[in-house]
This record gives sequence, structure tokens and C-alpha cells, in this order.
Amino acid sequence: MRDRLLGHDQKDLDLEVYGLAPALLEAALQPFGTVIQVGRAFAVMRIKGIDVDIALPQHGARGEIDPSLDYAEASRRRDLCVNSMAWDPLSGELIDPHGGRDDLERQRLRAIDPRTFPEDPLRALRVARLAAQLEMRPDAELCGLCAALDLGGIPGERIFGEFRRLLLFAERPSVGFEFLRETSLLRDFPELALLPNLSQDVRWHPEGSVWVHTMLVLDEAAKLRRGRASDDLALMWGALCHDLGKACTTRSDGERIVSPGHSAAGVPLSEGFLSRLRAPTALIRAVGGLVRHHLAPRTFVREGAKARAYRRLARDLESRGVSLELLNRLARADHLGRTAPGAKARRFPAGDVFLERARKFGVERMAPAPVVLGRHLLARGFEPGLEIGRLLARCREVQDETGWSDETRILDRVLLESR
Repeated sequence: MRDRLLGHDQKDLDLEVYGLAPALLEAALQPFGTVIQVGRAFAVMRIKGIDVDIALPQHGARGEIDPSLDYAEASRRRDLCVNSMAWDPLSGELIDPHGGRDDLERQRLRAIDPRTFPEDPLRALRVARLAAQLEMRPDAELCGLCAALDLGGIPGERIFGEFRRLLLFAERPSVGFEFLRETSLLRDFPELALLPNLSQDVRWHPEGSVWVHTMLVLDEAAKLRRGRASDDLALMWGALCHDLGKACTTRSDGERIVSPGHSAAGVPLSEGFLSRLRAPTALIRAVGGLVRHHLAPRTFVREGAKARAYRRLARDLESRGVSLELLNRLARADHLGRTAPGAKARRFPAGDVFLERARKFGVERMAPAPVVLGRHLLARGFEPGLEIGRLLARCREVQDETGWSDETRILDRVLLESR
């Protein structure tokens, strides 16, 4: 109902049925298809092939089914007032016992019941996500409730699910992460908790700490999402994690604050963070690649990198499921997520040149296809085994170094080296 009042597309449809015992509800649904009972205590039913959750009213911390409840009492188990509204399909009436519509108009988030809100600590992350997605402000009581929650016992995959939705669907994801900082919930994410107090050189980062910069980068990256979930999620996690390595590399030499090697140092931190959240392996690898190379577009152009460097980079990134085009998007967000003059002007010349050269060398979206294949080595009399793998890897290196496309020429050189 919330999304309908906001004029947003409604992707999920939930139906709550009152006055029917579970057996009677199941019997009423059976003519429409196979009924599947899901959820704790089978309080939710689904019809196979129909994407609708059909729930029974519940009460109490354990969610005991009670068909005799009225909507006002049953909805007290929900988290926020804006999520407590319903629509009666028979009367066309908006059912709003907790003032959710008024909260939408005031752009305010409130807990329905301070006594039951802490039952699920994940609700703190849901508040962070909704604050960003709906651009609404949690009230003081809700902030206090969330600050008191312990996220340590929540399974990683549930936390990852909330972060995923925050990173993919909020226009300004920074709002959600700022909420976590304001409520001291960053304590449960140690890699992030170090960033607010981590200084940067004001000549390059006049905006402030690593945290301030990261939040700006996160919102810039959100503008560069393209609707392909795997790439967008890697981009957004890359934006969140790209400077984690500064926590262990930042030092002052008296005149400057520097963070040498922070890109490489950030890789294990990023991968460890995502691993604890049970993120997909492919995403962990992709984010690690983006973090490691997020400075490459700028350094490649500054140092005049040749075609072979672009080919090598494309091949290394491709092994992690990342393209140079996606890397350049992260680098652009990193550049624009500052308050230095060039960033304020919304220009990233190095990124433009980097992408132009990547296109010129044919590696913008993928590495060059290997010229020498296993069958070429078998034809030269080699037996299947580890030696073939080693020779093929060296052939790819020679191909990247030289740009040759003749398998005989590449293979002759590699075999000559191995004698």
C-alpha cells in the first residue's frame, strides 16, 4: 500500500485474510492451484505459479496464528507505520490504524510499537534502506531503538540482502549508511567503522575524511548504474569498499597525508567483508578486482600506458568478471566524489581518454580472445597436462605484449624460450 500511495510500481503483492482458520483458507485456495505453505508456523500460503503471498493474522513474538484478530492489532507486529497500511479490496477503503499515510506526507519513519520493534535486529538495516529509498527521516525514538540493537547475531546473508537492495535501488545510498553511522551501528562493520575518523590530504580531498569521500563516491556510482544487476552491484560494492585499504596505509610525512598501496591493501579487506556477509563468490571476486585497480584509469593515462598494459589489465579483470568499462565507471565515481575544482566541474578527462584507448585497443568490454589454443600444442606433439597449461598462459602473455594474432609466430617464440 505504501508504494501505491507514493506512486511507485508495486512489485510485491501481499494478501492478508481474516476470519478463516488455516484449513478453511487452504480449502478456499485449492481451486486456484496447488497450495504451498511457507513461513514460520505456516502462516503464509502461496499458490504455485501465482506470485502472491497470502498470510494469516498473527500476534505475539512467536507469531501465533489468530484469525479472530482485527487488522489494527495484527499489524502491530510490523516494523514501521508506513508499512502498516492496507487496502480493503471489497470496500476500497484504506486501512491505516497507525498513521502511516500521515508519516508518508511528513516524510517520517516511526516504529509501530517500541516494545516489539527490537524482536528482529535486521529492522535497523531495513530502516537504513527505507530512509534512503524513500528519502524519509527516522524520528528520534526510532533512531534510539535502532542504536540499541545488536546486529552481531544476524546471518550474513540477511544483512547482504538489505545492503543489496540499498545499493541497487536507492538514488542516494549514502543516506542509509549515514543512518548507520549516526546510530553507531557501524560498530558491527569494522571495515567501515574506521573511515569516519580517517583524514585525507586536503589538496586532493577538501571534502574531508575517507568516510565523507566514500559517501560522495557511493552516490556518484548510483548515477552510473545501468540496470544490469551483476555489474551494478559490483560497481556499488566497489564504490563502498574502494578505499578500505587507507585504514592500514595512511600516514603523514609532516606536510602531506598519503596512503601508498591502499588499493592492494583494500582487496583482502573488501573480500573478507563480503565473505562474512555470505555474498556470491562471483561478486567477491569482481569487487576485489575493482578495488585493486580502481586507480588504473588515471595512472594509465598519466603514465602513457601502451596497448599491452591495457590488454593485461583487461585479461586480469576478465578473470574476475569485470570489464574496463565497468572499472572506468568506478574510477569516474571516485573522481567526482570529491569537492576539488575538477570534480565540481563534473569532468574526468583521464577517464575519457582511458575509455577511448580501451576501445581503440579492442578491450573495452573484454580481453582479447586467446590466439593459441590447446589444440595447437597437441598438434605439436604435447601431451595433455600441466605443461600445456603453463605454455598457454605464456602464449597469452606474449600475445598481450606484442599484439600478434598469428598462433604460429606466438607459439614459436614461446617454445624457443622454453628450450
